[in-house]
Amino acid sequence: MLYNFTLEQSGTYWYHSHSGAQYSDGLRGMVVIHDPQIESKYKFDKELDLSISDWYHDESAILTEKQLTRYNPTGAEPIPDSSLFNDTRNVTVHVEPETTYLIHIANMGVMTSQYLFIEDHDLEIVEVDGVYTEPAKTKALYLAVGQRTSVLLKTKKLNEVTKNFCIVQTFDAEMLDVIPKNLQLTSINYLSYGNSFENSVPDPTFYDVDTYDELDDFNLKPIVPEPLLPEADHVIHLNLHMDNLGDGINYAFFNNETYVSPKVPTLLTALTAPEELVLNSEIYGHNTNSFVLNAGDIVDMVIDNDDSNKHPLHMHGHQYQLIARSPAYEKPHHFDYRNASFPENPCIRDTIMLNTFGNAVIRFKADNPGVWFFHCHLDFHLEQGLAIVLVEAPNVLRNHVTYDSLPEDYINICKVAGVPTIGNAAGNSKDWLDLSGENQQADALPNGFTLKRYISMAACILAALFGLYEVTIFGLEDVRHTFEERVESEKSVIKTFILKLTEEYQRLTETGANPQKLDDVKAMLKELDELDSKFSEPQN
Repeated sequence: MLYNFTLEQSGTYWYHSHSGAQYSDGLRGMVVIHDPQIESKYKFDKELDLSISDWYHDESAILTEKQLTRYNPTGAEPIPDSSLFNDTRNVTVHVEPETTYLIHIANMGVMTSQYLFIEDHDLEIVEVDGVYTEPAKTKALYLAVGQRTSVLLKTKKLNEVTKNFCIVQTFDAEMLDVIPKNLQLTSINYLSYGNSFENSVPDPTFYDVDTYDELDDFNLKPIVPEPLLPEADHVIHLNLHMDNLGDGINYAFFNNETYVSPKVPTLLTALTAPEELVLNSEIYGHNTNSFVLNAGDIVDMVIDNDDSNKHPLHMHGHQYQLIARSPAYEKPHHFDYRNASFPENPCIRDTIMLNTFGNAVIRFKADNPGVWFFHCHLDFHLEQGLAIVLVEAPNVLRNHVTYDSLPEDYINICKVAGVPTIGNAAGNSKDWLDLSGENQQADALPNGFTLKRYISMAACILAALFGLYEVTIFGLEDVRHTFEERVESEKSVIKTFILKLTEEYQRLTETGANPQKLDDVKAMLKELDELDSKFSEPQN
């Protein structure tokens, strides 16, 4: 298929597959779009392109199969095997003295945010996610997956150089459920002023992220001021959490809905629906989590994180104003407009980090008709369903694009894949409000059965560990190839079950549950504690 499009943006971008977690296999690359008029505001001599990413030795299909299983009830994400720098390791970047470089950097990973800094060199941020900013000096960068930035690097005079300097990249360990002994959190590459210099010996502080002085992107301001948009016409409240459904698999949710692809792609529903129904969100399906936006509306999206993970949230089709973001909390902390004040010239980008148990508010104008994904760019969370769809001004979209104007290849791909191209989310083009047979999420776990099911899973995992050495079990990390590492992983799973059961026992006590139910839960908790104790005994 040939793509032909007009570039209206500038800055640092990247292309990647959105089929499963496929881009982790390497289907990705950087795209840098130049704007000489804006770039002339910064003085630089040369340019460099750098990428950072995480790397898995297993292919994405294997990773997601291991993750999305009832044997991984906590939803723990696969742990990367290593980090990459420009899709390789042990890289030497050659520079010239007394030269200013404009360096474009992208985190093309699927899982882990990374810190990045260069020994004894300051960086000056001048762009994030395609938005040029007022220069902001920093010692270190923090890039979530999907985020991009451009920085100015001024190299030293040659008589000041006695070595090659470390380029340090470090995984954000807070994003990893466990840290395997063989995982190298910090990787070293080198900035070289010439072959005559020896590589620097890394200082021990390079491995301590608490010493990194990264800039908070909330404080970045566009170099071409874009004042705070007016008060919102439309507010979308999103509550984020993760939980298990009736199939035992752990899913991710916005507003209790986990994204499930419709039978007819949402764009095609928007282009083929009757005119009087195109603004009706019902036709786009329940599990697409679709929100219909009117043309020209100012939209606030309030995201409350009820999950203990950080989440890099990315929007297709827009760069938005980041007008509020809380720090991380130990318990969920929801946003309250009554206590809020917003910056006059807010940061604008297309991917933000939502902090643990925190909240954020983004604002944008619905001036780009189309169908746009808003999702977590931690791709394993997207596979768990952490996404919504913005159906933006579909009535206006149809004035510019029609079903008949779509490329023939586009329709043929759907036909070959057996995907209907006309109809509502259920593929119904006769009664557009009849969604019978649409793709839906699994049923919820029945009340009163959840904990027993968890404990049954725990017992099965224990049995597998003690008796079935060759069975592949996925716990709190990617499957490792030694029994000892598998044991450590599953011990963490069991402790999670004990915690869940203890919380349920406390809840039942507080609500005055009948004594028999309390006794049953207490007995289950005792049994699980005994199993955990036996499980933790030293093995000869």
